Amino acid sequence: MSVIEQYARVHIVTDEDPLLESHGAVPVVLRYDPEDDPRQVRVGLPGTRPLEWVVDRDLLEHGLTAPVDSGGIRVWPCGRVQAVVEFHTGQGHSVVEFDAKTLSRFLRLTHVRTAQPVPH
Repeated sequence: MSVIEQYARVHIVTDEDPLLESHGAVPVVLRYDPEDDPRQVRVGLPGTRPLEWVVDRDLLEHGLTAPVDSGGIRVWPCGRVQAVVEFHTGQGHSVVEFDAKTLSRFLRLTHVRTAQPVPH
């Protein structure tokens, strides 16, 4: 199985780190490596101070349709076109808005890729 990476643009609504606070869309990398951990998705902010959050894949999926939370991460739908992910860590608190279609498409890819049989 191979790694799935998808680039997306998000809005960082609030953050305790003023360098991450955004007034527009910022790029992120959504990454899924089933060999590393098939239950986790990584959300990475590139830049001079890269930041990566690890999120349970099921939590993201359920959060597209109803509010859910686990382990300092909350996910909920925001209208028809956005999904909000709130991260609480020892380093701070961030609220990130995703395009729900982009997040949903990425999560579908993770299931399609992991459902394919391994070639012999």
